[in-house]
Amino acid sequence: MTYRWSRGTVPRAPRAPAQTLFRRLFVINGLVFAAGTLVLALSPATVSSPVLLAEVPVLLVGLALILGANALLLRRSLAPLDALTALMQRVDLLRTGDRLSDSGHGDLTYLIDTFNAMLDRLEAERSASSAHALAAQEGERQRIARELHDEIGQSLTVVLLGLKRVVDRAPADLQDELHGVQETVRASLDEVRQVARRLRPGVLEDLGLHSALSALSSDISQTSGVPVTRSVQHDLPELGADVELVLYRIAQESLTNVARHAHATRAELSLATEDGRLTLRVSDNGRGGALHEGAGIRGMRERALLIGANLTVDSPPGEGTRVRLVIPDGGT
Repeated sequence: MTYRWSRGTVPRAPRAPAQTLFRRLFVINGLVFAAGTLVLALSPATVSSPVLLAEVPVLLVGLALILGANALLLRRSLAPLDALTALMQRVDLLRTGDRLSDSGHGDLTYLIDTFNAMLDRLEAERSASSAHALAAQEGERQRIARELHDEIGQSLTVVLLGLKRVVDRAPADLQDELHGVQETVRASLDEVRQVARRLRPGVLEDLGLHSALSALSSDISQTSGVPVTRSVQHDLPELGADVELVLYRIAQESLTNVARHAHATRAELSLATEDGRLTLRVSDNGRGGALHEGAGIRGMRERALLIGANLTVDSPPGEGTRVRLVIPDGGT
């Protein structure tokens, strides 16, 4: 029995970037010096020994031409490294899709492709870790909301009922003071319920996204005094539970920032399909100027990554803030 080895079946390993760069520089310098030697050999110019003063300008011009050609070729050859360095400095895993395109860089193509693949892997790992962290956060929010509603809320309700019986039996000179205590407990109970609703939007699970956004806008308007104009498309496409939760949380964070930091007199919330893409917009007429992204905006970007959406925040000074979330596939 004979064995035959087929040629060309074993893939060649790509050259290392250091070897590739060395080869490129060696070839460029070799071509420049070979061209210079050829010109000297074929030209009628001669050099005396010792060198005459009149021959010095000729030598300097020749040296300048060689160095200039070498610098031009090296600059064009190493230009992708400048672009790669700039990408390294501005890259942010919360802003996906920033890649260096391969425009025929020859031997540096492997380096560019490797760097782009590394960004793909890092973004995938960041998205997966964010998904686990946000899922744990939502679970903890639900637990706290349940405890607030079931334990603290019920305890305050029992206190209110007990105070009512005490007020009915108390002397007239104590009833006004006890009524004040009743109102304080009732306000505390309402606040606990509001906190529980913000932590766990039960209306989102029970009545859907449209009703949840309407209730959210009303709550923000009542608590902050900033009127919120809402426009939610009625015939929205069927959305998954994750998409609805991300939309609600980003709208909640945006409106909360308006109430706390914007110093606005009005805000707008809209959710509609634009050019086949589901788009959420939250804007205000406040002071704007959000130059540094805090934990709230970065949290919104992490949530947007979970559903493959694109989040942009535009906040020019004195012109308010505009938050825009776009889901490319329409949320389906």
